[in-house]
Amino acid sequence: MLGPYSIVALVGSLRKESFTLKIANAMAKLAPASLSVAVTTLHDLSFFNQDIEANPPADWLRLREKLQHSNGVLILTPEYNRSIPGVLKNAIDIASRPYGKSSFLGKPIGIVSNSPGPLGGVSAAKHLQTIMPGISGPIMGQPEIYLNGVGDAFDDQGELTKDSLKVVLQQYLEAFAAFVEKQNR
Repeated sequence: MLGPYSIVALVGSLRKESFTLKIANAMAKLAPASLSVAVTTLHDLSFFNQDIEANPPADWLRLREKLQHSNGVLILTPEYNRSIPGVLKNAIDIASRPYGKSSFLGKPIGIVSNSPGPLGGVSAAKHLQTIMPGISGPIMGQPEIYLNGVGDAFDDQGELTKDSLKVVLQQYLEAFAAFVEKQNR
């Protein structure tokens, strides 16, 4: 494998003790040597407003540049009301603009949803699969990953302790590494 490929892991939650952030951090640690995963939170990202698109704020430009300089993107999301959180949709709107110049274009995309409940955020993942085509590169279709029961997967320091989840994340990352390599040839 070539690499390491630079991967942006967009965290679609703002909560300090977010399972999504913990999963992103675990994935950064578990990533194979061919991937360098940069966990990216959205705390300081202002709201998208088309009125200021001609002169975008610095935070928009930073996000766009980070994505443009990457070799791929992992989008990690919890499920809010059977969809993605507003902060994640806001980031996607900012990064995909201006029209025809999406920062996601050509970037292989991986979608990782999670929930402490039994469905693993599947509705949020499906919404991302609806939103991303047309503004991104190829979306990895297999394996899909909907992480359920994540509420007991981490210790008090946020470290992944659930071995079954660790195995799933490692398998997904290996598949994503191969997908990224194929797309970056």
